[in-house]
Amino acid sequence: MKNILAAALIAAVLHGLAWATTLETVVLPDVTGKVQSMSFNIGAPREAWFGRSATLRELARALDVIKPVSRSVRTYTVSGIQAQVPALAKERGIEVMLGIWLGRDAASNRREIETAVTLVRKYSNIRAVFVGNETLLREDLTLEELITIIREVRTRVPVPVTTGETWDRWLTHPDLVDEVDFMSVHVLPYWEAVGAQNAVSYAFERYREVLATFPGKDAIIAEFGWPSRGYRNRDAGPDPMTQATIIRQFVAEASRNGIGYNLMEAFDQPWKTMEGSVGPYWGVFDHDGNAKFSLAGVVEQPEQWRRGILALILGAVMTGLWLMTRRPTFGHALAMAIAANALSAAVAVALLYPFENYLNVGSAVAWGLGMVLMLPLTLVTLGKLDEVAEVTLGPRPKRLWRAEDAPADAPLPKVSIQIPAYRENPNMLIETLNSCARLDYPDFEVVVIINNTDDESLWRPVQAHCIKLGPHFKFLNFPKVAGFKAGALTAAMPHVAPDAEILAVLDADYVVAPKWLRDLVPAFADPKVAMVQAPQDHRDGERSLLARCMNAEYTGFFDIGMVQRNEADAIIAHGTMLLVRRAAFDAVGGWSPDTITEDTELGLRLFEAGYHAHYTRRRYGWGLLPDTYRAFKTQRHRWAYGAVQIFFKHWRHMLPGARTLTRGQKVHYITGWLHWLSDAVGALAAVVNLAWVPFILFVGVMLPPIPFTLPILAAFGAGLLHCVLLYMARVKIGPARIAGAALAAASLQWTVARAIYDGIKVPDLPFRVTQKGKAQTTKAAPVSPARTETRIGVALMASSAALFAVNTSGIIELYLFAGTLLVQSLPFLAATAMYILERRDSARLAHNKAAGNGRDPAAGVGGTANQAAA
Repeated sequence: MKNILAAALIAAVLHGLAWATTLETVVLPDVTGKVQSMSFNIGAPREAWFGRSATLRELARALDVIKPVSRSVRTYTVSGIQAQVPALAKERGIEVMLGIWLGRDAASNRREIETAVTLVRKYSNIRAVFVGNETLLREDLTLEELITIIREVRTRVPVPVTTGETWDRWLTHPDLVDEVDFMSVHVLPYWEAVGAQNAVSYAFERYREVLATFPGKDAIIAEFGWPSRGYRNRDAGPDPMTQATIIRQFVAEASRNGIGYNLMEAFDQPWKTMEGSVGPYWGVFDHDGNAKFSLAGVVEQPEQWRRGILALILGAVMTGLWLMTRRPTFGHALAMAIAANALSAAVAVALLYPFENYLNVGSAVAWGLGMVLMLPLTLVTLGKLDEVAEVTLGPRPKRLWRAEDAPADAPLPKVSIQIPAYRENPNMLIETLNSCARLDYPDFEVVVIINNTDDESLWRPVQAHCIKLGPHFKFLNFPKVAGFKAGALTAAMPHVAPDAEILAVLDADYVVAPKWLRDLVPAFADPKVAMVQAPQDHRDGERSLLARCMNAEYTGFFDIGMVQRNEADAIIAHGTMLLVRRAAFDAVGGWSPDTITEDTELGLRLFEAGYHAHYTRRRYGWGLLPDTYRAFKTQRHRWAYGAVQIFFKHWRHMLPGARTLTRGQKVHYITGWLHWLSDAVGALAAVVNLAWVPFILFVGVMLPPIPFTLPILAAFGAGLLHCVLLYMARVKIGPARIAGAALAAASLQWTVARAIYDGIKVPDLPFRVTQKGKAQTTKAAPVSPARTETRIGVALMASSAALFAVNTSGIIELYLFAGTLLVQSLPFLAATAMYILERRDSARLAHNKAAGNGRDPAAGVGGTANQAAA
């Protein structure tokens, strides 16, 4: 407990200090009096805040907000409720620079002109008319068309007339200068990717450049501003503090030099989604009329306080819940506490996103889906980092069973070895029986359980060999039995020797070491021990490059995950190399036919009944790897599908109030299920992001915020760290094999995702046997087992390349999203790579067979050497 408290305190202090570095209090030039003018778009016809435009009352309230801070407002249209602005502004003593919106619709343009002329003649507070806004920039009208309209308006109104254009359009259209009473220059440094430190000076440089080009002509800076949120445009980064700094510096400089200006803009405009995620956030006030910063005095960042406090709370909760279930070393606890606090920062920012940003229906759905995907990814990332910290910084494993630890007088009760077989290669099964015949154990029987195998050529040789080996080898044949492997094992129980106290389960492809039973059965001297599991290994792991990748992937689980689970007495029972106390087996009801991973489900029931288990890292058996990559995927689909079935059957035992399992057992089973779920979430996130790309490329919708892309990248980094460090620490294989293990594991993401989906949607899929020990083929599968993954992977990679290519503005969020798509493509393309390896191996085997060097994979490659080593 002391280690946890000390680590949690240190991590919280570091976390708090990290947030403190983001808290700025800036002293800026005060704005004395009122600002000259602000753009005012409340009630514009294009405004759509959840489909509703502003009312007259809201328009009046908005002008009440502006009155104390600005002498004037600039409008952009006289359509709709905006035609009421001059009257409402006059009541409040606010001047108006009236805007006429010009577009490609001539009829609409005419209505705007006529309404504007009427308003100017009626309201004396209208000081100028803006005929069009960036009309040339948008290319809605030609220069000649725009000049024609300007000339008409100038002849009909008694106030100065101008048009709003960017500074460069004035420089390239000198004819336009002669037609206006003064130049209205737009300078928005953000859109030109000018850094915040140079934004103000850049604006005045462009303004003076325009003045110098047209001496004697008056000009104002008719639009200047900076967004408070949105994506980063190269060097230009939007945030509230930067906005406050730039606006106040600009106003002070303009006032000192007597330069006319209009701030872009008064209020945030959530409807401006056509400008991307940055469009809604140019206001000095938010959409509800709250000042985003003060115009005098110091400027602070209250949002950082909110984020920091929530992040610290989440970090403390995550640290406590995660570490209170165990007894970590100080190093392990500190590493986990720091990881929990770091991840909580991203979660806090993501949780606060809807409170700090404007959401419409689409972005709200995107945020909700993002949170659904983010939370399990965060937990899985934390779990992987925890395992890294526990293995590298925690104590050495203490519960691993070693034969030398067995009591000298430990009994050696009778063992019944059960070998279920469904359409198995008889040569392979006979080799398994021969290894059992060599067992160094005083009292055992072997029960061969042939089931649902109508081909006599597959079981007749096995039956004959059992007779040859003697009466301790029983041969059972069930032509039709329901319940798959569990059904066959259950059907065989009446034939098991009544005095057998230990049941051993062995797959048909496993060759066992002579000391298997003698070394492990003594663990049952403790009456509370119901299960002893030895790791799986493979004797054909060197047959091909594909096999080496698969074998390395299997090894990691048995040398890393199972060892750590064993420390909490929470191992996964596997259907081979498994020993079970018969009395405990009968007490919990035997094999259950309602899941296709009956072995794992049995192990969980034994834990729930209060029994204990032991695990050893020593290898006592060597089976065969799946024959093909398709078989490898089939096996993993079955395991993940079975995990979903077990979850639905046993989830109540994981609840906080349930007393059937210890806290450590609950944590390991829940995190184990989360590992399966993370593949499904990762695949879903990839598909969702892929579907989002066309909207970014062709519609220009909101980019995924950084808090939703960083967790995906962090999960990928944590996965790599987890694989490399733990394989180096526990498995001790070379870099090439570690890379092969990572490739094989990543290639299964889509397979696991489909299994999770199937487990939720289809509760009773049939058991699919993993093909092993068949004659190797010299031909690759006619249809690629990675076809779907290849299509998705290529689409993700192409989408990433497209986003990189179109990101000419250097938007950081777009780079991150493109990088996220690239990372998400890797598991899908890993499946492609595995299939390519299989094709390569098949071609090599064909060459070897042509040369007379082909070998049967069931012939026991490496078996003798492995047994000798044991």
